[in-house]
Amino acid sequence: MVLKTEHYVINVGPQHPSTHGVFRLRLTLDGEVIVDVEPIFGYLHRGMEKIAEGRNYTKNIPLTDRLDYLSSMINNQAYCMAVENLLNITVPERAQYIRVIMAELQRMASHLAGIGFFMNDIGAFSTPLLYMFREREKIVELFDMTCGQRLNYNYMRFGGVSMDLPDEFLPALNKLLAGMPGFIEEYDKLISTNEIVLVRAKGVGILPKELAINASAAGPVLRGSDVKWDLRKNQPYSIYDRFEFDIPTGEIGDTYDRYAVRLEEIRQSTRILKQAVKQLPAGETMAKVSKLIRPPAGETYAAVEGPKGELGFFVVADGTENPYRWHVRAPSLINLTVLKEMLLGWKVADLMAIFGSIDIVMGEVDR
Repeated sequence: MVLKTEHYVINVGPQHPSTHGVFRLRLTLDGEVIVDVEPIFGYLHRGMEKIAEGRNYTKNIPLTDRLDYLSSMINNQAYCMAVENLLNITVPERAQYIRVIMAELQRMASHLAGIGFFMNDIGAFSTPLLYMFREREKIVELFDMTCGQRLNYNYMRFGGVSMDLPDEFLPALNKLLAGMPGFIEEYDKLISTNEIVLVRAKGVGILPKELAINASAAGPVLRGSDVKWDLRKNQPYSIYDRFEFDIPTGEIGDTYDRYAVRLEEIRQSTRILKQAVKQLPAGETMAKVSKLIRPPAGETYAAVEGPKGELGFFVVADGTENPYRWHVRAPSLINLTVLKEMLLGWKVADLMAIFGSIDIVMGEVDR
C-alpha cells in the first residue's frame, strides 16, 4: 500500500552547531527525504566591501583576515598581489618564499580544521577533531612566533611581509615537517577505511563533473569531482612554478572524495614546504614602498589557490589613497551555489555530511 504524504518545511539554523556559522537552510521534506532547499544568506553581512572603499589600501589588509578567518595568511597574500599589480612592485625573493611557506602552512591548518569538523558533522564527535587540532596548534604556534597573532595575522604587506622569520621559526618548522608524514598516515588509518565514514560518505552528495565546472566550483569541491584545476599549477603565481607537487583529484565527486582530496593536499603542502625551506634565500623581506600609497588609475584582478578554492580580489584604483572598488571572489560563496543540487533526494541525516564536506566559512560568504 502506498502511503499518501504531504510535504512540510523545516528551518535549519541560522544558529546551529553544524551550519559552520550563521547560515539558514529552509528545507522542504517528504518524510525524511529532501525535495527542496532554499539557502538563506546575509546574517553575517558587515558591508566589508563598502567599508574598504572608505579606507586607504594598507588599512584594508586587516579586513582580509576577517573573510575566511581560517585562511588569513592566504587572504593577505591575494590582496597584496592585487595592489602590487597596480603599483608594479617586484617582491624580494626571500619574501616570496616566506609567503609560500605561510600559505602552505595555512592550507594545512585549514584542511585539518575542515576534516576535523567534517568528522564531527558525521557523528565522530571530538576524537578525530582533537587529532587534527594537535598538528594545527603547532602551525598556529609558528604563526604566533612570527607575527604575534593566532588567528588574524595581518602579516603581509605590499612589497613583502611585515617582518622576517624569527630565529626559532625554521627549527620548529623542520620538526613539524619531519613528523607530518607519520601524522598523515595516522589520520588515513583512523578515518579513510572506517566503516561508518564509508557508509556516511561514499556515494553520498555527488557533485557531477559538468555541474562543478558550470557552477565555477573551486578548490577541493571542484577537484573532488575529478577536475584537475589548481591555480598554483594552471596559472602559476608567486614562485609556485619552482616546486614539484601533485594535484589530487577524486573519482565521482561524492562526500568521501572531497575529504580524500583535502587529506592528500596536506601531504602535497608538506612536499612544497620542504622544498621552500631548502631553497629559502637570504635577503630583504620588503621592497621599498611608501606607507601611504596612491596607485595610478586602473583596475586589476589577482587570485590565489586558497584552501577553499580560487580566492580573488578585484580592485579599481582612481589615483587616490582609497580604492574606488574593492570586490572579493569568495570560494565559499561560489561552492555553496551547488548545495541544493547536492542535497536533493538525500535524507535529513545526510544533510550535515554533505554540507560539511563543502567546508565553508561564513565570514567570506556574507562579507
